[in-house]
Amino acid sequence: MTYRNVVAAVVRALAAETINSAGGCDFEPKVQCAKQKGEIVGKEAALLTDCWVFGRLHKQLAPQLWRALVAKYSTHDERKHSAILQLINTVQSPATKRFRECAVLTWAIPQVAGIQGKRSAAVLPAGWYDITNWDNDGKPESTRYRWRSSIRKALDNQVNEALAAAHEILEAEGLMESCAA
Repeated sequence: MTYRNVVAAVVRALAAETINSAGGCDFEPKVQCAKQKGEIVGKEAALLTDCWVFGRLHKQLAPQLWRALVAKYSTHDERKHSAILQLINTVQSPATKRFRECAVLTWAIPQVAGIQGKRSAAVLPAGWYDITNWDNDGKPESTRYRWRSSIRKALDNQVNEALAAAHEILEAEGLMESCAA
């Protein structure tokens, strides 16, 4: 199996742990079963590859880069929440802690279109996305927007760095489609 792009690989790998009923990447039973029946193919092979990629990226990426990917792309609520909390403590900003918490949380769980957030994607209550609720100190609006912008830019830079590193890992393993011009 090869991936079209690095984002697709990361999203599939992070979603792999929530696909099966065991709540984790259970490639061992699939390998054992394949030894009895033959080769692993189809969806089983794709899931096995996704689980393998999850493990490889988790092990080889720097912890702060892994956390950024998990916070941005994971569908596993507990891991995503844990990564968000860790990012809140590492993000550099002159903003108050409450402001940093709100900025990181709304970056990791962006507001999506839909009627009152009723979508299949996880969303926060509408009040979380209102930047005026993030600061009780009466800072000017321009300051709040500047703080939010710098926090999001720093987090996006971490994600981009993590995706570049993940691309190198997947390219070295031969899991990326090559584009012939």
